[in-house]
Amino acid sequence: MKVNTALILCAGFGKRLNPITLDTPKPLLKLNNITVLEKCINLIESLGVRKILINTFYLREQISHFIKENTFKSKIKVIDDGKNILDTGGGILNMISHSDENDFFVFNPDTLWQAEYSNEIVEMEKLYSSKNLTNILLLANKELSFDKGLKADFNLEKNFILKNSKKNYIYTGCQILNKKILANYKVENFSITNVWNELIDKKKLFGFESQKHFYHLTNLQIFKKLKDL
Repeated sequence: MKVNTALILCAGFGKRLNPITLDTPKPLLKLNNITVLEKCINLIESLGVRKILINTFYLREQISHFIKENTFKSKIKVIDDGKNILDTGGGILNMISHSDENDFFVFNPDTLWQAEYSNEIVEMEKLYSSKNLTNILLLANKELSFDKGLKADFNLEKNFILKNSKKNYIYTGCQILNKKILANYKVENFSITNVWNELIDKKKLFGFESQKHFYHLTNLQIFKKLKDL
């Protein structure tokens, strides 16, 4: 089984990066003269994925214009959240409703997606397929995070994600999911963490550990430090 479609979450306000996100949506911020959205698309294309759906809400016209004005290998469709922002869960479900696929990569472009992630994500996809999973998250040990203030939310034991007192792992912003885990939800504002918590309770949420250093656009301070690298 090969995952053929990727979703990129681009609807957020990016308030923690104000004032630079007052005029520019966070996915279009540049580091080393390339937008973080383009870095994300480049990684997705390196996985052999040729269909990408991007959701928009805040400063939506800029993201739509960026996609129209640039040439990518993949077929990219921009899907707007609508009159109200849908949060991560609602945004994912809304994009899925525009596809006939069952399984999807989901990416958050807040992470600086380097080409070196490709091999890890391929291995994660193999695990997802071989074990017939419905959701798997790419996690990084908090020791690998550039932003030392970033909170770890999970524990990981033998590819099972747990929530207990030992929280050493951070969600990197990449996951694979099957649409059936969202079968009981409607297209409205809700967080994907609601779904994860349900799966954790059922011992059905899986993780794959990344060994890469983790760089995330948490806030303006971190963004400035990343520009100096």
